Amino acid sequence: MSTPLNGKLVTVFGGSGFLGRHIVQALARRGYRVRAAVRRPDLASHLQPLGAPGQIMAIQANLRYRWSVDRALQGSDAVVNAVGILAPTGKQSFDAVQAFGPRAIAEAARAAGINAITHISAIGADAESSSAYARTKAAGEAGVLETLPESVILRPSIVFGPEDDFFNQFAGMARFSPVLPLIGGGATKFQPVYVGDVAEAVARAVDVDLKAGAVYELGGPEVKSFKECLAEMLDVTRRSRVLLPIPFEISSAMGKVMQLLPGAPLTADQVELLKTDNVVSETATADNRTLAGIGITPATTAAILPSYLDRFREHGQYDAHRAV
Repeated sequence: MSTPLNGKLVTVFGGSGFLGRHIVQALARRGYRVRAAVRRPDLASHLQPLGAPGQIMAIQANLRYRWSVDRALQGSDAVVNAVGILAPTGKQSFDAVQAFGPRAIAEAARAAGINAITHISAIGADAESSSAYARTKAAGEAGVLETLPESVILRPSIVFGPEDDFFNQFAGMARFSPVLPLIGGGATKFQPVYVGDVAEAVARAVDVDLKAGAVYELGGPEVKSFKECLAEMLDVTRRSRVLLPIPFEISSAMGKVMQLLPGAPLTADQVELLKTDNVVSETATADNRTLAGIGITPATTAAILPSYLDRFREHGQYDAHRAV
């Protein structure tokens, strides 16, 4: 039985991406009509089955063109920005997408009479960071809060789920390579958070259940090192590989070369990011600005990874029930 529509329209920028599609689904389940603002609506047909007929619609928008942002917001009751990139490609630079873009959305929302938006940032956003990714994430947050002070900022740690760019990437690499790199020795700490839990937090922000003007930090129930994450991935995929520590200096040099390749698996900027732990702060925990603080029990990697990494086993998903 489908949830009755509540008559409200939410525009989700980046709605066809990894996190975006889960946000669209979480909102649709609550009865919102959802407008997914994406660069390529023709590639967003996978969103249609996530809601009732006519409940989800894709519209063309590019954060570099303000007129398209204004058009995407027409008639909206709420706005979510889930646009982000891990590496720049062509005109999609960090500055354009993660610094200029969020401010443009906030300004367009204000002009449309909307007093707050929900903005997805990242743990590690820091105006003083040596990483362009982290600096532009901080600039995006500032642009949103300066324009619409009652907006809610959500900072997830590394997000995992069926289409993630972390566990899937290394599991794919392990298919062919006997060695996996441990950037900086693999000591960097993460707090992997399930994409469905982040989407639920976004939906609660749209429901106005979160504190206006607050910055929430979203992490899973466990803190794991880079090395521990790869070890767990190998355990799930039933593969044995050498985990080779690579110092940051060498990793940076590798990143500078690899970032010149299409679909680069590593960039120099990503190496800079790995020099800092990516975990929920003690301050956010004390202030209840976390998943637990808003009543969400985060899923563990152990519960979720087997559901989508089994395809990387030697015999694919058919290996799922074979004796170890």
